[in-house]
Amino acid sequence: MSASTDPVRVGVVGVGHLGSAHARIYSQLDGVDLAAVCDIDPKRAAEVSERFGAQPFTDYRDLIGQVDAVSIVVPTSLHYRVARDFVAAGVPVLVEKPFCATQEEAHALVEAARASGALVQVGHVERFNPAFEALERLGVRPRFIEAHRLSPFTFRSADVGVVLDLMIHDLDIVRYLAHSELVKVDAVGVNVIGRHEDIANARLTFANGCVANVTASRVAIKKMRRIRLFARDCYVAIDTGAIHGLIIKKSPDFPIEGLDLENFDASSISDLTEYFLNDLLHIEELHIDPHEPLSAELAHFVDCVRTGKNPKVTGSEGEAALEMAERVLAAIAE
Repeated sequence: MSASTDPVRVGVVGVGHLGSAHARIYSQLDGVDLAAVCDIDPKRAAEVSERFGAQPFTDYRDLIGQVDAVSIVVPTSLHYRVARDFVAAGVPVLVEKPFCATQEEAHALVEAARASGALVQVGHVERFNPAFEALERLGVRPRFIEAHRLSPFTFRSADVGVVLDLMIHDLDIVRYLAHSELVKVDAVGVNVIGRHEDIANARLTFANGCVANVTASRVAIKKMRRIRLFARDCYVAIDTGAIHGLIIKKSPDFPIEGLDLENFDASSISDLTEYFLNDLLHIEELHIDPHEPLSAELAHFVDCVRTGKNPKVTGSEGEAALEMAERVLAAIAE
């Protein structure tokens, strides 16, 4: 779709908990006409369509020709089938994470989009989190990354385990930050509630030497969304749930070669904690421009549809994150 002042007609396929949030945001975006919502439950489709002023459908194929773009927010097992039909018709799609159920499906969908020219964006919403965007602006080259993503069980996304449900967010972020080939995966996971793993930990080693330790759980008592980065010149910690971040650097007066601790005389320093936190280190809060990540993601999708520019998270990047997830699942199976 070329740049135009006409409203972009958008549809949402699958209007459960997350899909209804997509519909809400589209209905509020300037230059967007929420033209259609679709759900196999006719009552749910009617309820959401009435709430946000869209036409209801129960068969997603009926949206083809009625919309300029579509969000696909159905269960993961249906992502490929639904997205494939829109892509084949040349309709731009935003596919919620994980991109597909398997890396093979993801690759086939990327190839189909390449053949038809349809734009594909993947819903890795944490890329639009203002805390992560503040981290991204720093341009840190991490040597070690630690990520924790914990949550109580929601009984949603029950068709996949915690790796594809929650960890996939951090796998995408780690891959983006490490910016290197993944060469080794060690992982462990256990199922607690259902048939899929509900707790998982993965240790990822990249070709450039960066190492990441990623933990995900959906049987936690409370939510946690934290990422920590260690680099040669700084330490950064962000909380994408609380939208907060800190960066700790060596102070300008810190010796380049480091302290000679073996011969260091601390007796002349009255307050070692004050010396450590103020004289040796410089600590500051990251400047964060608060906004709703999902709103930013959907506005970006609409802008890409309107202008034809590449989305921040392409289908190929969604495929790469899914490939990492499959390697984690394979390591767990071993």
